[in-house]
Amino acid sequence: MSFVVASNSFAQGRPDSAKLIAAQQQAMQKLSFMDGEWRGTASTVLPNGEKHQITQTERVGPFLEGGVKVIEGRGYDADGKTVFNAFGTISFSQSTNSYTMHSYAQGFVGDYVLTPTSDGFIWEIPAGPMTIRYTAVIKDGTWKEVGDRITPNQAPIRFFEMELKRLGDTNWPAANAVSPR
Repeated sequence: MSFVVASNSFAQGRPDSAKLIAAQQQAMQKLSFMDGEWRGTASTVLPNGEKHQITQTERVGPFLEGGVKVIEGRGYDADGKTVFNAFGTISFSQSTNSYTMHSYAQGFVGDYVLTPTSDGFIWEIPAGPMTIRYTAVIKDGTWKEVGDRITPNQAPIRFFEMELKRLGDTNWPAANAVSPR
């Protein structure tokens, strides 16, 4: 039986990589407004109800000729010490016609659905009966993002707010690749 499956897949031929890459690049253009370096404030409501504020930075750039978006977020306390660091990638799958954010933050790793909107994006983390929803609006050089805990039959609880200003372009992460010589 595996011979028949293998024969059928070889008979169909390998997908055209150039077409797949072009489709990824085109889909990722919807998120090009994220590219650049950003800085501002972020605040989180702690479990005791106290609001904790930090200076937040983001740097976002295209990779693999625009087929993948790479993101690094850093949060700094008042003394300039890094108190938050996250890394992520956003990609588009032509086979599922969907975007995925692969995220590393605070010891957690996960793949989450990301949905572009007309002026930003939404991404969600399933957390048992609850969903953590981040909603970002990026326009006029400002990136505003909020995080809400969504529990069925209850009002959303806002626990995160961020407002960043675009500082400028970045050639990260594609710059300074190791040369062949």
